[in-house]
Amino acid sequence: MQSVRVAIVGDFDRGKHSHWATEAALFHAAAELKVAVEPRWVPTEVVRADPQAALAFADGIWGAPGSPFVSATGMLSAITHARRSATPYLGTCAGFQYALIELTRNLLGIADADSAENQPSGQNIVITPVQCEVPQRGVPRLSGRSKVSIEPGSVLATLCPQAQLDAEFFCSFEVNAAFEARWLHAGVRFGARGIDGEPRALELPVHRFFVATLFQPQLSSSFQHPHPIVSGFLRASFQR
Repeated sequence: MQSVRVAIVGDFDRGKHSHWATEAALFHAAAELKVAVEPRWVPTEVVRADPQAALAFADGIWGAPGSPFVSATGMLSAITHARRSATPYLGTCAGFQYALIELTRNLLGIADADSAENQPSGQNIVITPVQCEVPQRGVPRLSGRSKVSIEPGSVLATLCPQAQLDAEFFCSFEVNAAFEARWLHAGVRFGARGIDGEPRALELPVHRFFVATLFQPQLSSSFQHPHPIVSGFLRASFQR
């Protein structure tokens, strides 16, 4: 059986449930698709040193949760590599946030675009603290299940049969809506939105598979019900 090799870019922490869930979700999807999968964690500092060498083996790249990273540059370099090499990319939580930072820097030309987590007083903050806690107050500020609406015509619409998705969140940051018009003009599409229209997933339609979600589909995956977003990512990686 042919194996699909997935680079999970992030700084593995055995204490993070989301990290174990990321690997598990890949095996759930692999069983559904009847393929073998070989997940390999690639630390952000290793990617920073040489992105091409660190990721040359990968059929797909998953930008993992877990910011702040040891090397923010390493995570951004992994996303740039995936985008430019047409390697399927799935980013979840921090992998979504850093995808927006990378796209803002390299598609919009805003070199100092960043997250409030990294640069609280920065001039071009595209990822800001959550303003309205959903569905409960606490830390992280956006925690638990919340409905997201799938945008018609999006990649997510082809993967998820329902118009709304029960999404599992575990983060304290979200999108700065002030940049939305510029992202849309640059070709970014938001495939899912929150209850007040907030962007909750992004796509690059010109790419083989470039999807990132602020929510974590791996937390909603099981062997009986693999998450369709993870299955779509693994299918694209296998086809590559």
